[in-house]
Amino acid sequence: MKSVSLLIFMLLGFAATAQKTSGEISYERVKTWSRINNRMTFLSKEEKERAATTWANNDEQKQDFVLLFNEKQSYYSYPAKEDLSEGGYSWQKDEYKIYRDFEKEKRTDIIAMLGKTYILEDSLKVPKWKVMNKIKEIAGYMCMMAVTEDTTKGQKITAWFADNIPVSAGPELYSGLPGLILELDINEGDVVITAKEVKMREVKDEEMALPKKMKGKKLDTLKYEQLVAEHIRDSMKAHRNPYWSMPY
Repeated sequence: MKSVSLLIFMLLGFAATAQKTSGEISYERVKTWSRINNRMTFLSKEEKERAATTWANNDEQKQDFVLLFNEKQSYYSYPAKEDLSEGGYSWQKDEYKIYRDFEKEKRTDIIAMLGKTYILEDSLKVPKWKVMNKIKEIAGYMCMMAVTEDTTKGQKITAWFADNIPVSAGPELYSGLPGLILELDINEGDVVITAKEVKMREVKDEEMALPKKMKGKKLDTLKYEQLVAEHIRDSMKAHRNPYWSMPY
């Protein structure tokens, strides 16, 4: 009888562990244009006025995203199915699909920017995170704070990760922490991506499989960073916001 009870206890423990390494997370991404524009001292008066007019009634741009994950890989993009707008239309969004293969330490990103679609394929290099002595609750999970920097874009990155979901995944291009990232803050509130709901379920590899056909210009991490840096430099010289045509 004792051996049967022990077996049941072990199976329940295994199921709980497995459950915490596979699931689906719904995020809300909030971009505040006024904060972004105010940060850019190089913008011309005309550019600032254009931005103020464009975003006068919609300063906060909100978008939904979904992260699928298991121990081996993750996939981050827009929800597969979205509700139609009030007028019955579904707006087409720019291509943005982020794949991570933790077993093979490989990244594949399909990103539309600068008028083209780029396919970024390379080895997975995680940021140099510094874990801080701060915690807060997000979507029912206690999370620890970690910080790093995007040196290409000059952005301060703050992540809040749940170490009791032991998967090194996260939203956007960020991963590499000893727990799943449930909130990502870019430049102290310019953009904040927060988990709204965490569903622990079995996620099959097929749900996160790469498309059989990928159309776009291929680059590696170095070429991608050079492209971004060059675009930012050109935009600064022209006194315009580089993020009109590129993810912030």
